[in-house]
Amino acid sequence: MDEAQIRLAVFAGLFLTMAALEVFAPRRLDQKFKAKRWLTNWAIVIIDSVLVRLLFKTAAVGGAIWAAESGYGLFNNISAPVWIAIVVSVIVLDFAVWLEHWASHKIPILWRIHRMHHSDVEFDVTTAIRFHPLEIILSMAWKYAVVVALGAPALAVLLFEIILNGTAMFNHSNFKLPLGIDRWLRLVIVTPDMHRVHHSIMREEHDTNYGFNLSIWDRIFRTYKDQPAGGHDKMKIGLEPWQDERPVGLGWTLMVPFRK
Repeated sequence: MDEAQIRLAVFAGLFLTMAALEVFAPRRLDQKFKAKRWLTNWAIVIIDSVLVRLLFKTAAVGGAIWAAESGYGLFNNISAPVWIAIVVSVIVLDFAVWLEHWASHKIPILWRIHRMHHSDVEFDVTTAIRFHPLEIILSMAWKYAVVVALGAPALAVLLFEIILNGTAMFNHSNFKLPLGIDRWLRLVIVTPDMHRVHHSIMREEHDTNYGFNLSIWDRIFRTYKDQPAGGHDKMKIGLEPWQDERPVGLGWTLMVPFRK
């Protein structure tokens, strides 16, 4: 199996697992427009995948291979044990994704694009795949640049991509994780309850908890918020101007970056 097939197999397995957990142990019982939301969010990820394949001959793993063959990047120019290069690369890439996410909220033009993700009126495993094609292209370019500059081993990049996809589906899921487990688990990784705060309709809440995988970055940079003010069951998800059925339409959703 090549890199794309491995990622697809892992993605499918994890998606089905989280979708099943949402059915048997849901956190929020009232899910609006679920069928339409799922159709739209799946259509978006298909568009994203096709576009990335058309614009980038190789994904981030290919960038790592190219950097190694060309002698570019830190770890391709120093003597370091492979395991150290892998561990450091995964951690640095995770911080790079956190930084990109933070910038997507703080830089107006990036926020216009990223707010499509936040316009989802509910929060479940399909929210993890709801990103505008423009954001996916920018994210891939940023990730590619970090991989090359770091000289990250191809195995480290593959592991990171699998971990990132898996944790994103986990922490976007409508899965009721036992509170005791959540309290300890979020000391290391981002849990669904922790990331749900980030999708609150309240600006002071959706400007917190930017992590997708490791939770340490929000604690270090003081962007961590423990719980939503209104509680998880009653909190509103999405953005204030669009608390209706519009964000579940594919055409309307793709035009979000160009709306006032």
